[in-house]
Amino acid sequence: PAAARVLWQQVRDGTGAATLMASALGNRILKVNHAGEHGAVNIYRAQIFVSRLTAPQMTDMLIHFITHEQRHRALFWGLMQARDVRRCKSYLLCGIGGYVLGFVTALLGSQAIASTTYAVESVVLGHLEQQIIALDETDKEARNTIADIVEEEQAHHDQGRALIETGKFWPALITPIVRLSTETVIWLGMRL
Repeated sequence: PAAARVLWQQVRDGTGAATLMASALGNRILKVNHAGEHGAVNIYRAQIFVSRLTAPQMTDMLIHFITHEQRHRALFWGLMQARDVRRCKSYLLCGIGGYVLGFVTALLGSQAIASTTYAVESVVLGHLEQQIIALDETDKEARNTIADIVEEEQAHHDQGRALIETGKFWPALITPIVRLSTETVIWLGMRL
C-alpha cells in the first residue's frame, strides 16, 4: 500500500517512472489517433472525389466532415510535435487504406458512404471513450485533446446512421467489414 501511494503521488506530481509510463501511453495513443485521423481524411478525400458522380447529394456533407478530420489530425500532430513524438508506423497504411476504402465505397453509392462513416465512427467513439478514461488522471493534456474531438466524431456517427436506409444491401455488408477493419488498424497501430 505504501509503494502504491508513492507511485500514485508521482503520477499526480509529474515525477518518477510512473509519469514516464503514463506519458508513453499518452504518446502512443496520440500517434495512433493521428494516424487514424489521416486515414479518415483520406476516406473523405476519396469519397468527395467519387461522390460527385455517384452520390452528389452526399458531397457537401463529406466536405464538412473532412474539415473536422483535418482539424483533428492537426490537433494531434501539434501535440505530438510539442512532445517530440514521431508519427505512428501505421500512418501511411492508414492513409492508403483510407483512400482505397473511401474510393471503393463511394463507387457503391450513398448507402455505402453512410455505412462507412457510421461503422468507422462507431469503433472510433468506443476507443476515444476508453482513452479518455485511461488518461484522465495520468495525461490531462492528451486526454483533453482527445475529448476536444468527440462531439464532432459523434455528429459524423449520427449523420451516417441517419442516412442508412433499413433493408438496403450495402449497409448490411459494409458495416461489419469496416468495423473489423477499423479495429484491426487500431490494434496494429498500438503495437507497431
